Formats: sequence, structure tokens, C-alpha cells
Amino acid sequence: MSVPASLALATGTLVVGVLAGLLITRSRRVRAARRPTGPTVAELLRRLVHSSNNGVLVLNRFGDLVLHNERAEEMGLVRSNQPDARARVAAEQVMETDEAIEVDLSLLELRGSGRQPEAVLGVVRPLGDGFTVVEAVDHSEALRLEAVRRDFVANVSHELKTPVGAIALLTEAVLDASDDADEVRRFGEKILRESTRLGTLVTELIALSRLQGAERLPDLNVVEVDAVVRESLGRARLSAEAAEISVTTDDASDLLVEGDRTLLVTALSNLLENAIAYSSPGSPVSISRRLTGNGVEIAVTDRGIGIAEEEQQRVFERFYRVDKARSRATGGTGLGLAIVKHVAANHGGEVRLWSRPGTGSTFTLSIPAHIGADQANAARTKQGNGNGRVTIGGPAADRSPDRAPRLVATGQDNTDHGGDS
Repeated sequence: MSVPASLALATGTLVVGVLAGLLITRSRRVRAARRPTGPTVAELLRRLVHSSNNGVLVLNRFGDLVLHNERAEEMGLVRSNQPDARARVAAEQVMETDEAIEVDLSLLELRGSGRQPEAVLGVVRPLGDGFTVVEAVDHSEALRLEAVRRDFVANVSHELKTPVGAIALLTEAVLDASDDADEVRRFGEKILRESTRLGTLVTELIALSRLQGAERLPDLNVVEVDAVVRESLGRARLSAEAAEISVTTDDASDLLVEGDRTLLVTALSNLLENAIAYSSPGSPVSISRRLTGNGVEIAVTDRGIGIAEEEQQRVFERFYRVDKARSRATGGTGLGLAIVKHVAANHGGEVRLWSRPGTGSTFTLSIPAHIGADQANAARTKQGNGNGRVTIGGPAADRSPDRAPRLVATGQDNTDHGGDS
């Protein structure tokens, strides 16, 4: 081949190579441009593990920890970067059988403070190549709810049995004394009292069920706090007069809240009835209202028997009674404060308790306010006047308790001062 021909061939080969290189480079750039940006599948899987509400552990064939999430540490399945021994033993069994198994991974002992998982069930599955995954689910809340349900059913059965049994016995007594008009009247009054108590219990059980259940609550409207206080005072008038107790209130406030008037009246009436039931004859009970930030507070204060600190943690529980003997005497249902707590929670508020044995108690119902700038100024002005005080019942004096730590009930299951409104 001549020199010119060789040069031409070399040049053509070079040109073809350059063009081929350009085409390959362009093709790679096009593919790179089409490739989706973002995390890889491995990164997404890692995020999934770490965001899971369940505890997740991955172990190798030697039982060593390969991967775990923070939830596994919170549930006590990983300590000092070591897996729970029960999970490791279960993983060894899974590798032998190549079948998933369940294992109880509940904490053997509670550590530190705060609510910790009490019932943890784990499922160990094979991943192949000697790896296993442990997925643990915290069933503690379900067990707590089941325990509450059992206690509630037991308490309801007991509370219903008492008046029903009394009515049956009293009816027999009426039949035996049918010729004695005085005895019939006396037993008849007792039957009426027990049947009224039974009806009240059923009514409050229905109300509590609505507040805790899936039934839709009434639409919240703008409610006048003063109207709620007036109606509650009207409901408590007979009880106050019978107990020779005066209930005093501060002057009208023009405060407004977002809520359901019927439920708010029920809650405040329960607080009033409770304060009256646990106060000595002649001692004062007072109602005060004020605007605080974005909320309205209605406080009911008494100088009754008070509540010990260890009892304050339980007074909002259904059927819980501090003084069982007094509770029976007052005919309460044991649901009063439980209803108050759930009414507050359903309004986005809370109920707080301050109490000291021998001094008295203050229950404060706090509800989000519905108020504009002009109304806020007017309300604050009225709060400073101190006029327009209202009194029902016998003579009394208002009181503001010393400030001290208070218990706040926002939404768990909880009943009364003595548990009995």
C-alpha cells in the first residue's frame, strides 16, 4: 500500500474513532440525564427501618447486631449495642428451621421513670444467607385498655347491682307491710331514692360513653360563660340549701368560649355538686371565672375535707372514691369527675386540681376562649371590679387557696372529689 493510501486509512480510522467516542459519550450523557435522581433503594430501605414504629433488628449468622432502629433501643431490645438474648436464641432457632417464630420480648424489669413497654411481642423471620430480622410490636397500650375495660365492666356491674338489689328488697318490704301505710310510705321513699340513683347512673354512663366513644359530639358553638354558671347554680340550688352551704360567685364576665353549652353545664354542675357533697354544713363554696391567655378558666373552690396527694392521681378515674362511706351517703354515682375530665378534653381544654387535706380543694375547668379584642378588654375590666357577686344557699365567704402544685387531667380515664358527683 502506498504512503498516501496508508495516511488516508489512518486518518479515516481516527475520524471514525473520534465520532464513535463522541456518540458513546453523548449516549451516556443522555442515559444519565434520564436516570431518576434521589435516594437509592438501599437508602429508602434504611429510612424505612429507622422510621418504623416497631422495633427492628437484623442479626447475622453469629447472632451479632447488623442493623437496628431507635425504637428497638426504646423497647429495651438493644442495650450497649447488644441484642436481647431471647431474640438471639430465637434467631438461632429460625436459622435451623427456616421458619418464622414468635417470641415474648417484654421487659424483665422496669428501668428509670416514665411509661415503658410492658408487653412486647417479637416475630423472628429468616432473610437468607444466615441473616434474620426481628420485628417487635409494643402491645402494652392494648393490654392497659383491656384492663381498664375489665375494671369498668366489673365496676358497672357492681354499681348497678347495688340499687337494683336494694329496690328488690324494699319492694318485698312494701309487700309485707301493705297494711301499714306509714311503713309503705317509708319504704316507698327509699325505693324512689334508689331508682333515682339508678337512673342517674345509667344517664351518666351513657354520657361518659358518648364522650369517650366514636359518637360524634355536637357542633361547638359560641357559649356565654355567665349563662353556664347561672344554669349550674340553678341545678345545685337544692343540694346547697339541703346541705346548708352557700355558693358564691364573682361578678358577670361577658366571657365567651367555643363549646357545647349542655356539656359545659353538666361539667360545672358536677364540680359544684361534688364540692357541696364533700363540704361541712355552713362552709363556703365559690365559683370564679377569668380570662387567661387564649383560655377561660372556671374554678370551683370549697373548704371541704380535701384530698391527699396520693389520692389526687386517681380522683378522675371512673367509680374511684376517696371516702366510700360518704359517697354512699350522698348517693353519688362515682362518674362525676370522669365526665368533667372528658368534657374538658373534648373541648380542647383540661381540668386541674389543687387540694390540701383539711383545707379544701379547687377544681379549675379550662376551655379555649372565643373572644375578640374589645371583649377581652371588657372582660379584664370587669374582673377588676369585684361587683355583682351572687350567692345561693346559706352564708359563705369566698376563698382563694394558696398556690401549690396542681394535678392536671387532660384525657385519660379517670372520678371525683370523692368520686361521686
